[in-house]
Amino acid sequence: MAMDVFRTGNAVSETPAAALVAANTANSVSPCIFSVLGEPLRLDEAVNRALCNNPRTREAWANVKVQAGGVGAAKAAYLPNVSATWQEVRDDSVTDVSGYPRLSSANRSTVHSGSVSLNWVLYDFGGRQAALRNAQELLAAARANQDATLQITFSTVATDYYSAQAATGKLAAAQETERIAHDSYVAASARANHGVAAISDQLQAQTSYAQATFNRAKAAGDLQTALGTLAADMGLSPAQSVILPAVEDGVAPDRDFTDAVAEMIADAQRMHPGVAAARATLEAAVAKEQQTRSQGLPNISFVAKYSQNNQPASLGLGEPQFPATGHDWYFGVQVQIPLFEGFGRTYQVRQAHSQVEVQQYRLDEARRQVGLDVWKSYQALQTGIENVGNGAVLLQIAQRSFDAAKRRYAAGVGNMLELLNAQSSLSDANRQRIQALTDWRAARLDLAAKMGRLDATTMQTGNR
Repeated sequence: MAMDVFRTGNAVSETPAAALVAANTANSVSPCIFSVLGEPLRLDEAVNRALCNNPRTREAWANVKVQAGGVGAAKAAYLPNVSATWQEVRDDSVTDVSGYPRLSSANRSTVHSGSVSLNWVLYDFGGRQAALRNAQELLAAARANQDATLQITFSTVATDYYSAQAATGKLAAAQETERIAHDSYVAASARANHGVAAISDQLQAQTSYAQATFNRAKAAGDLQTALGTLAADMGLSPAQSVILPAVEDGVAPDRDFTDAVAEMIADAQRMHPGVAAARATLEAAVAKEQQTRSQGLPNISFVAKYSQNNQPASLGLGEPQFPATGHDWYFGVQVQIPLFEGFGRTYQVRQAHSQVEVQQYRLDEARRQVGLDVWKSYQALQTGIENVGNGAVLLQIAQRSFDAAKRRYAAGVGNMLELLNAQSSLSDANRQRIQALTDWRAARLDLAAKMGRLDATTMQTGNR
């Protein structure tokens, strides 16, 4: 790695995950160096692996390096340019004058020459300053874009994690529903065989059992799809075996994010990485316009040069050459004044000014979109908090209804349709409870992402 005189590398994070991945996390020797996959896989590990291995986060990291190099190049413009040349040639010179042999000559010599020149811009009416500011703002924009990419990746893998965890819970619920349907089918078959119930009861129970088996197979397929998606998020093969904790093992609804939604929106519009990136890009465009204007103004440079050679000397045509050495040097001040550029500078300035307008509109759009995203996420979170409680109540009622219908059917006072309806309601309530808890957890992290607040603390509380 070349020497970093201007310390621009300090602006580049050590890993693609920046500060979102702490050293010595579970199953990690150091940031972005992981051992075997955890069993069960916790949310923080899934997020860490995704932030480190996702191609988008690595691309954003590389872009920061690109812009950091641009800042170094802009700072280098304040230093002098020194160049040296050296040349050694074999000179074979023959002059043949017809009719006058005394004027003919043949000279062979090895000639070498060398020179050192210096050019140091002393003043350029703010051109270098504008170029440096442009590079610094582009670096700030790249870093903000990296933060935004990390936030998006964090939110995506967390959503996929919760979806896979929900799919695990739904498979367990489908297996339990299949077991209950099988028990109901066995009970109905026994009653039909003893002539206590009609054959239609047995057929209805068998149909319900077959449907439960179908649903269980579908839930198993959905789980494998969700696990493959999660593995791909972490940069692993979709066929990688992933074991997740039970859906009940995780953060429960609390009163986080209780700030007024208007304050949330205003805060996000000021601090969100996407807005910060758009703001930095606007400032870079303003600096670029200033740089373009200054390039049409004079600049003052200090110039110097020293050269030496051993070019042979001769008294004239046909005379022999004699060894000689020579040197030349100068120093002084050079003023360059652009007089006419075919109106190109005028249109370049217009173009740069229009680019400032474009970036201003993009900043306005970024603020608008962030505000809308926060509003939608906040409402989804509020709905999720309410539905988690509603789902628990619904499951409790459905369980009691099924238990009552099962006892009534066993006692001969209930019918199969009543039992199957209660069984179906219990299955639906169980699925809704799992989905409500999953939706709340995802909405909680989604709101944090829309506000630009996802960090290591969020990972630690996202799945206990």
